[in-house]
Amino acid sequence: MSAKIKKQGHRPAQGGPMGLAQGAEKAENFKSGFVRLIQYLRPQLLPIVAMLILSVGSMVLSLMGPRMLGGITNELQNGIRLGSLDMDSIINTAIKVVALYGSAAVLNMAMYFTSAGVAQKVIYRMRRDVKLKLSRLPIKYFDENPTGDILSRVTNDVDTIYNTLQQGLTEALYSAASVVGILIMMLTISGYLSLITLGTLPLFVLVTVVIAKKSQKRFSAQQKELGELNGYIEEVFTGQKIVKLYGTEKESEVAFTKINHKLYNSGRIAQFLSGIIMPLLRFISNVGYVGVCVVGGLLAGNGRLGIGDIQAFIQYSNQFAQPVMQTANIANVFQSTIAAAERVFSLLDAEEEVADAQTTISVDELPAAVTFEEVDFSYSPHIDLIKDMNISVPQGARIAIVGPTGAGKTTMVNLLLRFYEINAGKILIGGEDIADMKRKDLRGLFGMVLQDTWLFAGTIRENIAYGRPDATEEEVLQAAKDAHVDYFISTLPDGYDTVLNEEASNISQGQKQLLTIARAILRNPKILILDEATSSVDTRTEAYIQNAMTAMMKEKTSFIIAHRLSTIKTADLILVMHNGTIVEQGTFEELLNNKSFYYELYNSQFS
Repeated sequence: MSAKIKKQGHRPAQGGPMGLAQGAEKAENFKSGFVRLIQYLRPQLLPIVAMLILSVGSMVLSLMGPRMLGGITNELQNGIRLGSLDMDSIINTAIKVVALYGSAAVLNMAMYFTSAGVAQKVIYRMRRDVKLKLSRLPIKYFDENPTGDILSRVTNDVDTIYNTLQQGLTEALYSAASVVGILIMMLTISGYLSLITLGTLPLFVLVTVVIAKKSQKRFSAQQKELGELNGYIEEVFTGQKIVKLYGTEKESEVAFTKINHKLYNSGRIAQFLSGIIMPLLRFISNVGYVGVCVVGGLLAGNGRLGIGDIQAFIQYSNQFAQPVMQTANIANVFQSTIAAAERVFSLLDAEEEVADAQTTISVDELPAAVTFEEVDFSYSPHIDLIKDMNISVPQGARIAIVGPTGAGKTTMVNLLLRFYEINAGKILIGGEDIADMKRKDLRGLFGMVLQDTWLFAGTIRENIAYGRPDATEEEVLQAAKDAHVDYFISTLPDGYDTVLNEEASNISQGQKQLLTIARAILRNPKILILDEATSSVDTRTEAYIQNAMTAMMKEKTSFIIAHRLSTIKTADLILVMHNGTIVEQGTFEELLNNKSFYYELYNSQFS
């Protein structure tokens, strides 16, 4: 067994670079985000066409109503003037109008039903793409981006897109059809009055474009601040015990208030710009309404239009303003939607893991010998971390990796599991380059027990069998006994069917660690990685676990990351790391006799 480092790195290696994504996020332009969103709608082209047909049908039926009501008014006016009313005709016309409005309502409901299906299918596909993307992203992405911000993109931003598709799509189609249909109906009544109404249209467009352009940046900032706020809340809530322990509630409140204030300012300005559009458009609409009333009155006085015609035109004029204002409002809402879509697409465009090699290597028969050949690695391209590392670990050996915090111990594990890709060199298992193996096959060789336990909401049995869901009841029980956790489980009212909550806070930290050890024992891997696996148990339990681990490690290659140096006396080889470099190697006695860096570490714990 040997290890050689020619050049010492300069960067602590614990867990990878952090905070690289804390700066301001620049949004894509509106056009790019809009085009990407349209691509998601393309598979729903037929339902969208059906929605368009339904909206046109509903609009046509609705627009026939005012004209027929105007005819009733004209007939009443003429009947009263001539002293003869045809009530049967008036009643029949009124019934037809009610039937038209009822039919329009049915078509409208069908349109909204279709819209709901379109929105659900699009968002279903988007959520699926996001989930699949997350599974293809390297660990580096999760190290560099706050968890709360990722969650905000997956939940808040996707929900924003869904709400717009659910409501905005139908309104956009109906409004566009209504504008055309209403314009045609108005022209059939009076060209002069139609010109007055059309004269307000450029003002509608001007107000919408100017304000929407200003609000887009604000809505983008609002989405970014919301992601930052979610990230901070997730961070503080998961560390609530530490916050209370150190009495930093006030500092936490100040930090929260600062982020919340930025979100408040972004949201306040964005919503203000959004809010002033409708009042301005109503004002323009009312100005046009005044013109229609004045000119319409003059035309009626000259006998060129009937009162019923003016009544119908005023109804059309009011209806004309409504879809135009809705279109303007939809355009404004789209600013926040595209800002949300840009954040989702940014995640979908993130660099993925290097694709698995097209290989037929079978890992089942490979011996668990591990070799590092001239391996170079760095988290940052400008700072060397590991340079020309050479390690040869025979099958069944127990390798302890020690060193101060940030020395690079966990980095070696990350490279073994291909959580990070090396810059140069090779890592071999059984003589085969791990770069030529499928990640799933490679990671199937390993079992891990980490210092930070992870259990999911489910039964204790399901948590133990997480790595081997096909394990029998007897195998689960035996793994629990080997990990000395069976006795604790048997004292619970529901035993192995006890349900752990989301944070597994209904059991102690030591008990959680024991369950993860049982999980690793059940997996029965070829290579074990133990990252301070007994750090959360008491001294007596630690002795039991050490015995269980000793039995489990027989004929298995084991990498033991340890802070307590007393736990690795029986290791076949101890690698001493400092600043990403192996500065010493040897057995426990050899390293003590060298009286160098390891000797100082050991004495610092037991002096």
